[in-house]
Amino acid sequence: MIDIVNQINATYREIGNQAVAAGPGRSLLLRRTYDASIEDVWSACTDPDRISRWLTPIEGDLRLGGTFQLKGNAGGEILRCEKPHLIKVTWGQGEGMLTEVEVRLEPGGDGGTVLELEHAAPAAIVDEMVRMYGPGATIGIGCGWDLMLLGLDLFLRGVTFDPTTWEGTTEAKEFATASCHAWGPLVQAAWGTSDDDIAAAVTFAVQHYAPETGRDGNG
Repeated sequence: MIDIVNQINATYREIGNQAVAAGPGRSLLLRRTYDASIEDVWSACTDPDRISRWLTPIEGDLRLGGTFQLKGNAGGEILRCEKPHLIKVTWGQGEGMLTEVEVRLEPGGDGGTVLELEHAAPAAIVDEMVRMYGPGATIGIGCGWDLMLLGLDLFLRGVTFDPTTWEGTTEAKEFATASCHAWGPLVQAAWGTSDDDIAAAVTFAVQHYAPETGRDGNG
C-alpha cells in the first residue's frame, strides 16, 4: 500500500523559527503536494466525519474561537479559520506546554494542493528541553506529523484503512523509521548535536514508533 521511499521524499522538512503568542518560537515545518483539489483537502482537514477516517475522532465547538479535542491526542483553541487556505490552532496535550499549529493550503499544479504545516513552540522551553534531554522528542514529533500527513494522503487517494490501528502495521513502522532518520540531520544542524548524540536521538524516536527494531532501526 505504501511506497516508503516515495512517501518520505514527497515531504519537505525544515527546522525553523516561528513566533508564538508567548514570544520567539522554534518550529517544525512540513510541506507536501496532494493530488486533490484545495476544496477536497480543506474538507478532509475540517469536516469531523472525514477527519475521523484518516486521523482520529474529533469533538468540540468547531468554529473560530471554539475548542477541539482529538480522541487520544491533542486539543486546543481554534485561533484562525480562513476557508479554504488557513487553519491555526493551539495544540496541547494534558498540562504540557501550549504550542501552536498552522496549516496553510494553496493550489498546486495540475489541480493539486500544496499543504504546509508548521508546529511552533516557545523557543526558550524547546532549547532547554533539548539541552537537558537531547533532541529525540523533537525527532519524534516530526515523525508524528509525517505519519499524519501520510494518513491524509492515503485517505485522499481512496485507500481504506483503520487509523486507530494502522500505525501498528509493519509498513507504518517502516515509514516511521525512515521519517526519524530523515529528521535526524535537520535536528542535528539546528542544535549542533554531535554525531553520537543524534544517532542516539534517532534511535530513541524510532523505538517509540517501532519498539521491536534494533539500534539502527532496521530490525
